[in-house]
Amino acid sequence: MSRTLIFVVREKLLSNSSQDQLHQALAEATRGIAAPPRSRKLARVRISPAGYFAGAALLTFVSLILLRAHRDLAALILIAATWFSVALLLTSDRLNFDGRMLSRSGPVALLFRLLRGGAPRLAVEDVERVEVTTLRTLRRGGNVRYRYRIEISGKGQMFVFASGGESFRRMVKELLLPVPDYKLDARARELRDHLVDAKAVRAQAADLGIAPVSVLEETNETIKIEEKHRRANHDQEASPDEAERAAQLRKVANDLRIVGRLRESAEAFRRALLVSAQDAWLIYEYARLLRSQAGAFGDARLLSRACAALKLSATRGADDARLLERIGESFLEYGEPARAAKSFRLALETDEASYRAHLGLAEVALSEGKLAHVIHHYNDAARIAPDRATARMARREADYYARLNDDEDYLASELRRMNWLEGANRVQHLAARVSFAALLVALIGPSVAQVVAGLGWALASSSVIAWSGALITKRLLTSRGRVAESEV
Repeated sequence: MSRTLIFVVREKLLSNSSQDQLHQALAEATRGIAAPPRSRKLARVRISPAGYFAGAALLTFVSLILLRAHRDLAALILIAATWFSVALLLTSDRLNFDGRMLSRSGPVALLFRLLRGGAPRLAVEDVERVEVTTLRTLRRGGNVRYRYRIEISGKGQMFVFASGGESFRRMVKELLLPVPDYKLDARARELRDHLVDAKAVRAQAADLGIAPVSVLEETNETIKIEEKHRRANHDQEASPDEAERAAQLRKVANDLRIVGRLRESAEAFRRALLVSAQDAWLIYEYARLLRSQAGAFGDARLLSRACAALKLSATRGADDARLLERIGESFLEYGEPARAAKSFRLALETDEASYRAHLGLAEVALSEGKLAHVIHHYNDAARIAPDRATARMARREADYYARLNDDEDYLASELRRMNWLEGANRVQHLAARVSFAALLVALIGPSVAQVVAGLGWALASSSVIAWSGALITKRLLTSRGRVAESEV
């Protein structure tokens, strides 16, 4: 009897212990669901500083006015506070990406959280389009220094950041890799695939035997003779080793173009084309290089050669809808809407679900002023859009142009807005130039006459006021008139 009692008590204790462990495990699991581990940031980059510098320039000018009015202490406090605040904002205002969500952190994000109830953030699946603009900041020999500005938009939000250092390269790789190709413009796609460190590119070029610019210029004639000889004797199919080397040369050529080493990029493309002259994508990329050279060196003949290379690429890749889309976009960028429309239509004949071809045809129709065609192509793009974000963007554009087409009052108001926006842009550029010249006159004027200095300060003040007014006007006029969006 006693043994039976001991056995029952032991079972009860074991049962209670198991239940306690089970309750503890359930509580830990519940806590894990309620408070998931904080996501790790894969990339972090500085927000584009243009707005901060514009504000700092304006306040610096105000401090100069105070200094001229002999309010030295107020001027000192204002300029110190201005640049301290700008430095603080520049170091703390960041874009963060954790693999799933793009978010903004810093004082501005905190202000958004207080005013709107949430910080600016955008999920990868909600990205509607990624566009890249370039600025040539330096040209020396055959090399160009590019500055890239990336705009990512979706769900009524826009995030902008500019190139600069390893953090930018890491953000481009981490952020653009999960974004599908149909949301990227041509430059964004090229940055994603070919943005690398300039030193690493130069080392790869040296390993492949691509000489520096100075050597290439000296051996230019020899290269041409060698090229003709090799093309005349290159009838047989390339060996596996030659094909692999051509692939390496193609990658290095694109990497060199992105970092601005255009002459060396041209040499790498030349060697790759000697082996893979039938590769349609390689010819397309070579056309992009020719366009870059035409813009950098101001040579119209290179632009004509770029268009010819695009036509050849379209002929060789007539069954590749993705390539035809990109060729059409390049033609549109080069100011050839008729050729662009032809490429887009060929892409649709190859693949009826070509989303970017419909977008391209809408842009061509817009350049020709055919609103009905614009609406039609955006509606088709919304119908075949690969995901909800792109369908939402195409539907929004279709609704906007449909209202322009149907409502004359709305069309007149939008035309006024666009005219005012264009005028504000011209005023801003003119005022910026005049203000710099007037400020120089104001600073030099006292050595000539006080009247000259006074005129310089008056003109500089008027120009700065006009510049500020134009900037504010542009901000107010950038947004379109409201259109009731259709459900997607």
